[in-house]
Amino acid sequence: MEYSSSIVKIGKVALGGKNPVRIQSMTTTNTLDTDATVRQVKQLALAGCDYVRITTQNIKEAENLGEIKNKLKKLDVEIPLIADVHFNPKVAEVAAKFVEKVRINPGNYIGASVEDDKDVPDRIAHNLSPLIHICKQYNTAIRIGVNHGSLSKRILYLYGNTAVGMVESIMEFVRVCNELDFHELVLSLKASNVVTMIEANMLLVEKLSETGLNYPIHLGVTEAGSKEEGRIKSAAGIGYLLAHGIGDTIRVSLTEDPVEEIPVAQKLVDFFGQRKDITKEISSTITYFPKSKFNVKPPLVITSGDSTESDLSAEKQIKAIAKPKGNCLPERSETCLPTRQESQTVTQLNQPNVELYSIHKINYNKLSYDDLVIVATVEASVIMLTRKADGIWIENSDLTSSDNIAKLVLNIFQVLGLRITKTEYIACPTCGRSRIDVIQQLEIVKDQTAHLPSLKIAVMGCAVNGPGEMADAHYGCVGAGKGKVNIYKGRDIVQRNVPQYLVSEILIKLIKENNDWKEIE
Repeated sequence: MEYSSSIVKIGKVALGGKNPVRIQSMTTTNTLDTDATVRQVKQLALAGCDYVRITTQNIKEAENLGEIKNKLKKLDVEIPLIADVHFNPKVAEVAAKFVEKVRINPGNYIGASVEDDKDVPDRIAHNLSPLIHICKQYNTAIRIGVNHGSLSKRILYLYGNTAVGMVESIMEFVRVCNELDFHELVLSLKASNVVTMIEANMLLVEKLSETGLNYPIHLGVTEAGSKEEGRIKSAAGIGYLLAHGIGDTIRVSLTEDPVEEIPVAQKLVDFFGQRKDITKEISSTITYFPKSKFNVKPPLVITSGDSTESDLSAEKQIKAIAKPKGNCLPERSETCLPTRQESQTVTQLNQPNVELYSIHKINYNKLSYDDLVIVATVEASVIMLTRKADGIWIENSDLTSSDNIAKLVLNIFQVLGLRITKTEYIACPTCGRSRIDVIQQLEIVKDQTAHLPSLKIAVMGCAVNGPGEMADAHYGCVGAGKGKVNIYKGRDIVQRNVPQYLVSEILIKLIKENNDWKEIE
């Protein structure tokens, strides 16, 4: 499936740069601090970012985008800017006069009606028309951004908190924009759950194809977290869709300095940004293992050498391996999918009446570990979600230890929701709206709760997406003001305005009170 526009537009200006898929990041500064915001935009541009999104909370911040733009121009930094607007449509109308694109949330243009309402398109058109008029006048594009955690009450009532609801929410606006003869759109469906994010974007492509429409699609996994886990989570969602030819712009959302997002995004573009369906080029060979060798259920992790993390070391069990007969091509070529007859032959050749697991083996040719994390995550995700595999076996020409490979595969299974082996963290990348140190807070929470694999714990910077995106977390905290945090159990606030330095202590106490705490063994 190939689904991309020929060029990505910001307003009516084609983005420059070498990337076939464009890279976005977001500032974390106070938008009214012009010098700090300009410095960070310049840093991101020098790192290879194609355009930068800036928090725009009120009219003053919207107006200051003009000053930011002017200072960047004086520094010869010509990079498109995007105003990130929530809650107040009037702010978007002011911002649209200064930037190349405005990001809006559909929920802010409909109201709080819960039940199905036939006049919704008319209401959207009435509320959206002023912005569209300004965007036409200033050649400004609109990004319609729907997040899994911020669907309107009406959409939740009709479709639930689902991928289908996300698509229906965005398509309402697409249809209205078409009726108003406005086509400078970018569409974005994001979720912190990788599978939901993938499903929503695949459904969106189907819906657009049915209606004969083609708009640039922006990809991102929200609240991916930090370090290797955050990179794997982003790569699994973004990379899976890029490999299917879906996606024109991407943002890797890490709870780190935003400059650190750019190399990860660039690797995804370099390896999978061909803007065509390359899933058939992702190859593996199938190796069979008797089910009796395992005391865990699939998906399974196989390594070539000794590993304390893998489910089976192939070197020790090589005599138990049964390989399929038939027209199998060499490793790293087309996937060999044996017929039913061939599978029966495999069993008879080795151990009659023995049930076998099929393990997809992927060989890499001396990839650096940073590259392996990205490439293996994407390719393993494609294999696990589209092919009937009982497990993954990765080799990297002896450059990566068996333990590290096994841990990598387990992390991939975790973000795909296939096998849970560690605590899961939902953490936003922080931005100008946050008044707490999200990066520091996440690392403190992780350090004290990483031994609780049955739990999902959220660390969020503000109330814009915080309560919604962390809705399926068991526990969490959301920034509530300067240095203050609200503590959650599930969707319920249990304590408000907690000083940030007390967050970990109160979270741990709450987890213990609910009998979800386990001491480190």
